Amino acid sequence: MEELARLAGITVRTLRFYRERKLIPPPRREGRIAWYDDHHLARLRTISALLERGHTLSGIAELAEAFDHGRDVGDLLGVGAPTEETPVRLTPEELADHFAGEVTAENLAAAMDLGYLGTDGDELVHISRRLLDVSAALVREGIPLAEVLAAGHRVREHAEALAELFTDLITRHATQDDLHRLRPLAKSVVDAELSMALDRRLRKE
Repeated sequence: MEELARLAGITVRTLRFYRERKLIPPPRREGRIAWYDDHHLARLRTISALLERGHTLSGIAELAEAFDHGRDVGDLLGVGAPTEETPVRLTPEELADHFAGEVTAENLAAAMDLGYLGTDGDELVHISRRLLDVSAALVREGIPLAEVLAAGHRVREHAEALAELFTDLITRHATQDDLHRLRPLAKSVVDAELSMALDRRLRKE
């Protein structure tokens, strides 16, 4: 414990306090010996970084709980990595910087349930660079992250329905290989229809 505290730049008393608050997982025990590892050190450094960014210990405790019970990156990428999207690895403090003040336990859990985020050791993995950038941009424009995630859930439902429509259409008249080749055509139709729908909505507004 003394060695871990020294490496993390905190006192043993502070470390004991973090353990009592369950901000770090318990050590591995062999008899009377408690073993800490790089996972504990990374978590302590994350706590320090989040405190420096103005997060409270209560908020960090909620994040830690959601983080420890979140979806593993293996579940997130269970069907294989996205073919056109680029996953992004983030530390918890980097995620906090993307969504200043909006990374709550509830939002973190919602993002994990939606399949946007998974955990890999002490890192987070976002399934898509494009979705991460767009979500952060919407939050910077003043839209609460909780509402962005709720909208993402609705978009997911519509996207699944569109994917099913095009898959059924193409497979009825082409081969499985053609499905991959004609994929850009399906995306172009959706993009054009969404563009025109936005035009109609903006004229009404």
